[in-house]
Amino acid sequence: MLERKQLIILMGFVMSVSLLAAFFTALFMVVSYRMLSALSGEMLLCMAAGFGAAASLFAGTVLYMKKTTDKRVQTLTDYLEQINMGRAGILMPEGEDELSKLQDEIYKTVTMLYQTRDEALQTRNRYAQNLSNIAHQIKTPITAICLALQMGQDETERLQEKIYRQLSRLTHLEEALLLLAGMDAGTLSFRKEKVDVYTLLMMAADNLQELFRQAQVGVSIPELGELSINADFEWTMEAVMNLLKNCMEHTPQGGSVCCQYERNPLYAEIRIWDSGMGFEQEDIPHLFERFYRGKNASEGGIGIGLALAKEIIERQNGTLRALNRTEGGACFEIRIYCH
Repeated sequence: MLERKQLIILMGFVMSVSLLAAFFTALFMVVSYRMLSALSGEMLLCMAAGFGAAASLFAGTVLYMKKTTDKRVQTLTDYLEQINMGRAGILMPEGEDELSKLQDEIYKTVTMLYQTRDEALQTRNRYAQNLSNIAHQIKTPITAICLALQMGQDETERLQEKIYRQLSRLTHLEEALLLLAGMDAGTLSFRKEKVDVYTLLMMAADNLQELFRQAQVGVSIPELGELSINADFEWTMEAVMNLLKNCMEHTPQGGSVCCQYERNPLYAEIRIWDSGMGFEQEDIPHLFERFYRGKNASEGGIGIGLALAKEIIERQNGTLRALNRTEGGACFEIRIYCH
């Protein structure tokens, strides 16, 4: 439809310009050869008619172009008015013309604004959900402390132990929340350095040695050759410790947590798995959500460790996923990409 309009405009211009050119050429010839007095009235009338037709066609073409442009501008204006009133307007493509680029840019801008609005709504909802979860997490240890204080029959030493345990939980919650807040705000920086994977796994396990001993769970980290990644040692060790601790908490006494690593041309892969019952299938899609606690979550956990580990790995050009092994047990798979 738009191509036909453009063809009509082009034909109008060509015809009007041709007629005007013919008129002025004839007039020039008449003046040049002083033939104006020899022209009959019919010839003058024909020339005047030709000039009038050419001028009318030219004027009509210009008016048609103005009307078409005004209509396109009005369409774009109506579309923006619908958007401003909160209605989802539809901007139908009308082919290529001088306003097509403007229409494309308007559509891109409106689409981007819609996406920004949706992201802002999602962020607000997550913020409200996080506040609710934080309030719940803080309430639990405070309630436990109050109940322990109200139970007069408790021995002093036992009471102090309960209070200390709940205060430690609050402290851990505070540190994790500050860390996540810093990541969300982009204020935490990660250094890029050459990190030996075996050393990383061994030091992470050493930091959890007492917890593994109390849980009577072993840890196996075989040396599989030299493998280095570009990452921040301290932050990556924090992520690995959270994964090791999660596996330990879901491993029965006498079981073990195992680590393995390898490299291919695309990435370095670290696998950490346990000998427990594995993840519940309905929990797997939500394991890395903040404050999520699955069916088999350990008592006293706050549901931040896995979310924190995922944030750390992904901010260093990596991925982290959870799966169940066919041989049994839960497994975390870290991939740090080379480029």
